[in-house]
Amino acid sequence: MNIQQKTLPANVKLVSVNGRLDQTLSPQLEAALNEILDHEQYQIVVDLSQVNYINSGGLRCLVSAWRKARQQKGDVMLSGLDDRLTEIFAMVGFDKVFHIFPTPEKAQRAFKDLPGFR
Repeated sequence: MNIQQKTLPANVKLVSVNGRLDQTLSPQLEAALNEILDHEQYQIVVDLSQVNYINSGGLRCLVSAWRKARQQKGDVMLSGLDDRLTEIFAMVGFDKVFHIFPTPEKAQRAFKDLPGFR
């Protein structure tokens, strides 16, 4: 399975992606993120440590989920970006949009510092 979900402490949802985040995998990630958001879970960590490629559809999917979470005082945080993904996120300015952490655990712990964290 290329998209896996689990619940971390403090009811933070972790979505792990494995593979190329392109036109094949982006719809699966979008469906997983929308399902979490539809269940009123607005604290999400997306682990990209097993992703070696992301296209514009993958970026759009992440931004869409980030916007929905932020509207509900939540956030979508990212973890595990390799050098190439870090470069892509910096190139399109998403390093200024997303909180990016080396591990899912560090991202999960950062939620407690957000205003309005439940």
